[in-house]
Amino acid sequence: MPTYRDALPQLGDEVFLTDSGIETDLIHNVGLDLPEFAAFPLLDDTAGRAALLTYFQDHLDIAATSGRGIVLEAPTWRASSGWGSLLGYDAEGLRRVNEAAVALLAALRQEASIPVVVSAAVGPHGDGYRPSTYLSADEARAYHLPQLEALAATDADLAHAMTMTYVDEAVGVTHAAQAAGLPLAVSFTVETDGLLPDGTPLAEAIRATDAATGGGPAYYGINCAHPTHFAHLFDAGGDWTERVRCLRANASSMSHAQLDEAQTLDAGDPDQLGAQYLALRAGHPQLSILGGCCGTDARHVRAIAAVCV
Repeated sequence: MPTYRDALPQLGDEVFLTDSGIETDLIHNVGLDLPEFAAFPLLDDTAGRAALLTYFQDHLDIAATSGRGIVLEAPTWRASSGWGSLLGYDAEGLRRVNEAAVALLAALRQEASIPVVVSAAVGPHGDGYRPSTYLSADEARAYHLPQLEALAATDADLAHAMTMTYVDEAVGVTHAAQAAGLPLAVSFTVETDGLLPDGTPLAEAIRATDAATGGGPAYYGINCAHPTHFAHLFDAGGDWTERVRCLRANASSMSHAQLDEAQTLDAGDPDQLGAQYLALRAGHPQLSILGGCCGTDARHVRAIAAVCV
């Protein structure tokens, strides 16, 4: 049985680290090709597995040096049927890579000297920046259920639905996780104005998802947006802020449209990002699961740990 599924330690009072922008790191810093922005095919390649191990070990080392636990996200963000079919993976192939991704992290956990929570990233049905198709909650449940059932049969402690862009998909993936019996965190992304890509305010999205699922998500997060895009949302306060525990910000303050068009990586300033996290935590200490998203790498997590741990 998974070590932490029944009592997630990252919900305590202490800061937990998490990892960073695995896809942009592997593409721009390591020089790997990731068709469809998918990291999971690397599990089927010896050099790819080695790159994944190096990435995760780097983050484990930062957490160990800091003396804090870490939530590692298995590279399964694209390992669902729609994206898998584009990459030549059928249902059995996807089940195999989801299992292999979790097994990779479970093996690292056995060797670690700190608490390691094995999470598994679940990505949106469509584009994480500009969804072209909007699923109903029932359609989203049906789409995500096979992947969540596969993950529930592994040593994953929870799944993490990341870069959610609208409420119905967040509700559907939560219902799928509930059906699979696997804890789930939900992270929304926002545009530069702090609104979800479909124009929904973040507070409204969290409240609506909770209302439709009986408070189903273990916690919420914000990912794939820069602190300058969402920090102001916390100023007004509200009950919804207590549900947000995880920050995985982009390194760049550019908009999603600008990032889509950029030819080079904007890695931002790791120390500045750490300072922005520290400022957010000053008024909202429940923001305690800290890592990065696009453009970030181990340098950013190290800078965040230096000031927030």
